[in-house]
Amino acid sequence: MVDFPQRTLQLKKHAALSSTLQMWRLFTGDWRLAPIGLKSKTKPNGKKTAAEEKKLYLEPEYTKARITDFNFKELVTLPREIDLNEWLASNTTTFFNHINLQYSTISEFCTGETCQTMTVCNTQYYWYDERGKKIKCTAPQYVDFVMTSVQKSVTDEDIFPTKYGKDFPNSFESLVKKICKYLFHVLTHIYWSHFKESVALDLHGHLNALYTHFMLFIREFNLVDPKETVIMDDLTEILCNSTEAQNHIKER
Repeated sequence: MVDFPQRTLQLKKHAALSSTLQMWRLFTGDWRLAPIGLKSKTKPNGKKTAAEEKKLYLEPEYTKARITDFNFKELVTLPREIDLNEWLASNTTTFFNHINLQYSTISEFCTGETCQTMTVCNTQYYWYDERGKKIKCTAPQYVDFVMTSVQKSVTDEDIFPTKYGKDFPNSFESLVKKICKYLFHVLTHIYWSHFKESVALDLHGHLNALYTHFMLFIREFNLVDPKETVIMDDLTEILCNSTEAQNHIKER
């Protein structure tokens, strides 16, 4: 457990109750009820460095924590009657909401002071603007860039069409891959830098279930380069129980 000031922890747990209920709605399909929370202005409260808490998420007592025993491998499989792009669009939008909500539960502890760079393991991530300019930013800035960018994409009818008869753009799959890569960065940053907060709020079971579901999905459809996800292979191996989803899409 993290040695947070008692009042801060109590307030955060109270807020987490609402988030927990919303997270459950997300997992049962009603993701539209989730709010979009991109920023937090709360100052940190005695947070330890990532180096002090790294790999805690691999401890058996924490990896066993799940909110459901559902077989996510079955959940990611493309139904026969569903168009591939429709399936990718639906799941990508849902994962965006899931990961956004999960991050919001610890966002007050992810500040420019506690997370001066967007780092996972020994890898530092940079944001690239629309002109391709490389931007070094803090973790909360990076997450804000990601969530704002993805929100813009998934609500754009020309990219994620919701009206019958409207086609997906030719670049749709490449865009989905880009989105999933960014969402992976956010999700793994939570593990690497904020897992103790998640444990203190008793939300690590949600985090584990979300990670398992997401990893099986991106592996099923080859959405993120394995070289990108290798930094979390130890956790993936444990949570996904050494099973590989059967690919519907081979190398192209």
